[in-house]
Amino acid sequence: MAVNLDPDLLSILVCPKCRSEFRVDNEANELICTNAACALAYPVRDDIPVLLIDEARDTREPAATEN
Repeated sequence: MAVNLDPDLLSILVCPKCRSEFRVDNEANELICTNAACALAYPVRDDIPVLLIDEARDTREPAATEN
């Protein structure tokens, strides 16, 4: 299911945490923050972006732990 958002809306949406632009992940139905330090993924439900930081998923790789 592809993300179906108006291109004009998508052009003004920014990450609520860091204010960076989004890229669309159609497979996961998410908007992904383009800032590598933030990289939160926000869900899109019924063509409505849920831009709540508490609802976002962290897409960054977990840090390797040293033994």
